[in-house]
Amino acid sequence: MSLNMEKTNLSIGRYSATIFSPAVAKTCPVVYTHFPAAEAEAVASLQGDPKFVLISVDGVDWDCDLSPWPAPRVFNNRNDFAGRADAYLKELTEKIVPAVEAKLGFSPCCRSIAGYSLAGLFAVYALYRTDIFSRVASMSSALWYDGFLNFMKTNRPIRLPERAYFSLGDRESKSKNPRLATVETCTAEAENLLRSLGVNTILELNPGNHFMDVPERIAKGIRWITI
Repeated sequence: MSLNMEKTNLSIGRYSATIFSPAVAKTCPVVYTHFPAAEAEAVASLQGDPKFVLISVDGVDWDCDLSPWPAPRVFNNRNDFAGRADAYLKELTEKIVPAVEAKLGFSPCCRSIAGYSLAGLFAVYALYRTDIFSRVASMSSALWYDGFLNFMKTNRPIRLPERAYFSLGDRESKSKNPRLATVETCTAEAENLLRSLGVNTILELNPGNHFMDVPERIAKGIRWITI
């Protein structure tokens, strides 16, 4: 599918933001994501006739900036999780979001955050640390992360989101890694925790493992939160 959105690049310190806008974008929803620009463009191209702005922020160190607190690595060829999400969230809310929306020239009617894998964990975590996001989409996310469900149980979002979308591949829990194997149970419990607070939530299972149809899964989640 061809890209039906205008593309603009913006540098913000060590970060870069790629802005995908509909032809006429005035006071429409804005969705913040953390994908490489090429992956974000693939997601944008699946949106048909979008009525929202898609922002892709690049330049983050995933294992450091998107993890809520220190935790051991999952794979031997990766670093331990540094747990610097609070510091990065300050950068996002105080520098990146204001710069992007100054470039857009309008305030969004609703501001959402969406993410896949560790970025999906960060998207949910952000609800408990800032009130600037009113909707969230968390696809194939690292909700198995050490201590995260307990964090959700013992804390409350600063602002309850209007909508919260969760999805997962139906083979993701088949992992031989015992931490990753809990992902389906953890995702279902995370969705239930928000639903019990009165949030409009949904959990969808998609065919395949963590790496299957990634742009399509992301696009579907973003469509649901921008209705």
